[in-house]
Amino acid sequence: MPRKTTINLQRTVSPDRKYQSVLVQRLINKSMLDGKKQVAERAVYDALEIAAKKLGSENPLEIFEKALKNISPNFEIKSRRVGGANYQIPFPVAGHRQMHYAFSWLVQSARLRHGSSYAQRLALEIIDACGETGGAFKKKEDTHRMAEANRAFAHFARA
Repeated sequence: MPRKTTINLQRTVSPDRKYQSVLVQRLINKSMLDGKKQVAERAVYDALEIAAKKLGSENPLEIFEKALKNISPNFEIKSRRVGGANYQIPFPVAGHRQMHYAFSWLVQSARLRHGSSYAQRLALEIIDACGETGGAFKKKEDTHRMAEANRAFAHFARA
């Protein structure tokens, strides 16, 4: 099995039932715990509705896509050993991997919030991502800051 995910190894995700969106289905899959897809589906749909209502928008899908765009990273840091020293080397992030990070950070940040249901916490995280605040956006900013700080080692990426 190859180390890197090739096109042949990527699963195709079918669109969700309500919005016919592959992105929403991927969020449902990331939110799912213990194989309980209907529970995750209900929570994600509720979160999208809550976020749309709080931001005063008709289309929850637009808000969700804007939030994803705001938290998708352009660079990532990979550790590489060169001549006995480890360097943090910035690499540009491919499209499917940008979405993977965005979904992971969104779900992780929503789970770290406390005090209400998962749907409420996910909605608040989506709203914060639209406004370029919140845990997921902070994670993106930290990643970009690390990449900027280690830009001097970018020439090791080609070696």
